Amino acid sequence: MTQLLVLGALNMQPMSGYDIQNMLQENEAERWSGVLVGSIYHALKKLEQNNFIEIDRIEHSGNRQKSIYKITELGKEHLKDLVYNSIISSDVPYPLSFYAGLSFIEQLDVERAIEALRHQLTMLERELVIVESGISIKEKHLSTGLSPLMSIVSNNMVNIIKQQINFVKDLLKNYNCN
Repeated sequence: MTQLLVLGALNMQPMSGYDIQNMLQENEAERWSGVLVGSIYHALKKLEQNNFIEIDRIEHSGNRQKSIYKITELGKEHLKDLVYNSIISSDVPYPLSFYAGLSFIEQLDVERAIEALRHQLTMLERELVIVESGISIKEKHLSTGLSPLMSIVSNNMVNIIKQQINFVKDLLKNYNCN
């Protein structure tokens, strides 16, 4: 996943490790991808060793210098493989632990069930704000805005979260809660 994110970023434009790290932090990649942002430097080294990326130029700023990497043709092919493999090996499209808990929710007393559902609702509402904010950040960073395909993906993510929010609200209505 780290290589996918790094190559995907470099496929947009040449960047330094620091630039990639900042972009991933702004998009909260650790939260949604499971990739630790600090691991990108190891990925850069490995990608360079495998000729998937190369140094485009070295920029100097005072006593500091930073390498600006670009993706190679071999890297573009590897990126395609990573994208394909991540799509075909995608996780189940619903939260397993949540549904497992719902299967036995009647084991809880009513107050505790309502508390758990309200907690889930709060988490989903926060997630919606974070995802919508991330989409907005992406739109600002891309000079041409989101591609039509990325707009579809982004809208789907938002719609799935909204659907889960409505589902939890319906469950709360079952307990005569608003």
